[in-house]
Amino acid sequence: MRAWLGRTARDLKFLIAGQPLQLVGPGLLALPWLVWVPVSVPAIAAVVLAPVLVLLAMAPALTAAQRLRTRSLLGTELPGPSAGQGSRWRQLRTAEGLRSAWQQLGYYLVVGPALACGAWLVLALWAGGLALSLVYVYVWAFPPGSLRPVADAYLTGIGLLMLAAAPWLGGLLTRLDAWACLALLSPGPAAELAQRVERLTHSRADVLAAADTERRRIERDLHDGAQQRLVSLAMSLGMARHTLPDLPEEARQVIDDAHLEAKEALAELRNMVRGLHPAVLEDRGLDAALSGIAARAPLPVRVRVDMTRRAVPAVEAVAYFIVSEALTNVARHAGASAAEVDVRLAAGTLTVRVTDDGQGGADAARGTGLASLARRAASVDGTMRVTSPAGGPTTISAELPCGS
Repeated sequence: MRAWLGRTARDLKFLIAGQPLQLVGPGLLALPWLVWVPVSVPAIAAVVLAPVLVLLAMAPALTAAQRLRTRSLLGTELPGPSAGQGSRWRQLRTAEGLRSAWQQLGYYLVVGPALACGAWLVLALWAGGLALSLVYVYVWAFPPGSLRPVADAYLTGIGLLMLAAAPWLGGLLTRLDAWACLALLSPGPAAELAQRVERLTHSRADVLAAADTERRRIERDLHDGAQQRLVSLAMSLGMARHTLPDLPEEARQVIDDAHLEAKEALAELRNMVRGLHPAVLEDRGLDAALSGIAARAPLPVRVRVDMTRRAVPAVEAVAYFIVSEALTNVARHAGASAAEVDVRLAAGTLTVRVTDDGQGGADAARGTGLASLARRAASVDGTMRVTSPAGGPTTISAELPCGS
């Protein structure tokens, strides 16, 4: 019984709350006729068209109120428009925008007013049913009351039937209204797909940012922890080798071997740390980081970086690793004598270009690491192209969107 009463009260509140929103359309259409009665065809067309345009402009706000109404009273979430769709009139230039506009007009001019009339009928059933079912109370409270007992009985029965029909009709109208809102006021399949793509893009960006943050943390931990311990160990072994001249040859050889192993382990750890996330990239930016790659390359590399501002960290990291892996491929497979790196940031896109004068013929199917470069670029919604005719030169270019 308590659940039935709660559901009935919820339906009644939902229907009453819908009245102001569902009567806006008829109100706008009727308002000009209350202040002016046009007589010419152009004037009549203007009086009809102007309220429709006003209703189109008001539709997003009305629909937002409908979403709030269904969410707060029914617990039903109506999908909303995705961000970045532009102005209302710009949306109307697209097929999806026109379809949505016609559906909204259909709700606010036809379906909504019809549901409002149904809500009035529900309210009339409740009011009339309460009034008629209390006929005998009136007779008892105000003697001599009615002298028509049969008619009073009929009226009481009709009132009880009206009270029984009101909750059923209210529930039916509530379901119809919720269905109409979902069908006419929610984005269409194309808009829902765009919203899903937008959500996936944001979630992937969050994952990339989290992974980049984790790489930085690991780099700092290794740099400040294990790397410093290896440096200390190598220094201690070096000092032991020079300050203990009286050691047996076997012990000295063991110290020498341990010192060499410590230095090699330190070099490997530094390379691994640099592969995770180079500290210079975070501290001094992409220009300094790429200059460091060029200095370590086994062939001459010319670096040009034209950036008026820093790109987002994830994009800078992708650009750094693309250049690093591309130069590694040049040194291993291209047979080149020189390479050139050109990086530019313009119009929200970071363009990376690596060119070498090698033998050309680079092919991702041959396992030269080009597929890995493409995956790096795609991880931030970027694209990569390879131009490598036989005989060279080879150019690897990547375009990485980095937002505002």
